[in-house]
Amino acid sequence: MSTVRKQTPVSVEGRLGRANEHPGRHDQDYRRRRDALAARAENHRVGAPYEDVAYTEDEHRTWRTVHDALAPAHRTHACREVLAAGEAADIPAEQIPQHAEITPGLRTRTGFSLTLAGGVVPNERFLGAMEHGYFHAVQFVRHPAVPLYTPEPDVLHDVFGHGIHLSSPGIAELYRVIGRAANRVRTTEALDILSRVYWYTLEYGLITEAGEPKAFGAALLSSYGEIAAHEVREVRELDLCAAASTQYRISSYQSVLFAARSFAHLEDAIGRFCAEFDDDTGNRLGLPSLPRNRQ
Repeated sequence: MSTVRKQTPVSVEGRLGRANEHPGRHDQDYRRRRDALAARAENHRVGAPYEDVAYTEDEHRTWRTVHDALAPAHRTHACREVLAAGEAADIPAEQIPQHAEITPGLRTRTGFSLTLAGGVVPNERFLGAMEHGYFHAVQFVRHPAVPLYTPEPDVLHDVFGHGIHLSSPGIAELYRVIGRAANRVRTTEALDILSRVYWYTLEYGLITEAGEPKAFGAALLSSYGEIAAHEVREVRELDLCAAASTQYRISSYQSVLFAARSFAHLEDAIGRFCAEFDDDTGNRLGLPSLPRNRQ
């Protein structure tokens, strides 16, 4: 495993405060709104229809603020595959789109649909649904006080990050490949390994272009604070065994990222890893069992 770049450790997270100090954790009015929208997903059946949201003008303003910041950031810091997918995606700039507005375009381009989530979804359901062309997405909006960062997935992350991904047939196929692997296994340990492969590629992956790491993962694409913060993190050349052996935390910046040499390299790495993936992969490759507390 080679290191592409290693800088002196600096806390990127410190720019915004720790996740448990984020204003969205303590604003009771915000929590009530967020929790009410999340509750809609209780007992939701994958692929079943669900109601639109009557977003407020303040929520639309947050969307505009983030969109206006991220659009030029993508042009500067995102990889070529993402830029091409963004051109194909039909994502409005002025207001939050309903899931029902995004899904028809995704179906046409890649066969994917958004399905309702209330927050973090268990690996078996979340990863497995991707084989069948469903991506779990939330409807609530990040806190307006810190619009350029959120410690949990929100509608901006799911639509502006994954919505762009799922507008590309090539990228969408990577979701299906991981989904097929998830549906072949039965153990929690195997799903945890696969979730880390997903995390360090489709959520936080980088692709090297002209010697520089460019943002690929949806979490980077939807966070202005993270999309170009590679200078303060360790960036390693993509090695899926190493990625599968690296713990992650959902609600904070990642200290280590992995960069594929090209999109073709990423396709090949995920394809080969998932083609042979089974419940014994962890033992066979000597992958460690890691704690599951990733909040």
